[in-house]
Amino acid sequence: MSQKIGFVGVGRMGANMARRLKETGYEIGGIYDIRSEVAEALAAEIGGVACKELPEVTRLSDVVITVVTDDGAMRTIFSGTGHSLLKDAAGRVFINCATVTPSLHIEMENLARHAGASTLEACMASSISQARSGTLYLMMAGERAVFESQRPLLEKLSTSLRYIGPTGRAAEVKALVNMVMNINTAGLAEGLALGDALGLDLAMLREVFSQTGANSRVLETDGEDMQNRDHDCYFSAAHAAKDAGIALELALEYGVATPLAAATKAQYDLMLEAGLGGLDKSGIAELTFKDRRPGNLE
Repeated sequence: MSQKIGFVGVGRMGANMARRLKETGYEIGGIYDIRSEVAEALAAEIGGVACKELPEVTRLSDVVITVVTDDGAMRTIFSGTGHSLLKDAAGRVFINCATVTPSLHIEMENLARHAGASTLEACMASSISQARSGTLYLMMAGERAVFESQRPLLEKLSTSLRYIGPTGRAAEVKALVNMVMNINTAGLAEGLALGDALGLDLAMLREVFSQTGANSRVLETDGEDMQNRDHDCYFSAAHAAKDAGIALELALEYGVATPLAAATKAQYDLMLEAGLGGLDKSGIAELTFKDRRPGNLE
């Protein structure tokens, strides 16, 4: 492969995407993470250069994939004075995978265009194992020609690749995906918690849910973990709270009442206040099971 691929943000998602591209024949360029030791370990594993500065990632790469935490982090990597991915960025393509506000993607696209570069949104509706195996569900937005130019690379990362439309549109869809997912997660937690309080067999209850209108994708992915109180983090409660806020901002902007989304965000905010933000989103069950009431969260 002639393209060199750089990465900014190599936590579990970013690192596994990098591993996947390396094993499919892509050369890794620059690697950057705010935790320099993480970037260094990944570079030692798959090649590439662990960079101390963001412009070095751009210099060493043709395409840079960014997987950062939030709006603030996105602004920092693209518009930090001097220390920016956009320094000498002409001809580069930035594929941004973070779940951030749609308007920020538009802002970053404009900054990149001014620097002679291009951007794509690549909103992910999958988890760590899919990043490693190249089976992500990717919702893409940006200029269609840029998307088509990067299709071969994107197909190595995904089994489902959906072009949504102009910049900002994929982020809107992702906000709605996570809004509904979080509502389903909160509803499942409450249903299992009430079943537990009634003394019902929760394995039986989950099986009945799966055969009725109570079924959901969240039941499949999180139900057993909720029952077993096993909340190893794949998608954190802190991220769920952040993403819920994005959806609520959109609802407020467009005048749509979303009381269930608001109630769900309040529950995730409560997890953060209780120091449980590092748990998986399934950890919302800890607010409802009978031995962990909101007023008694050790």
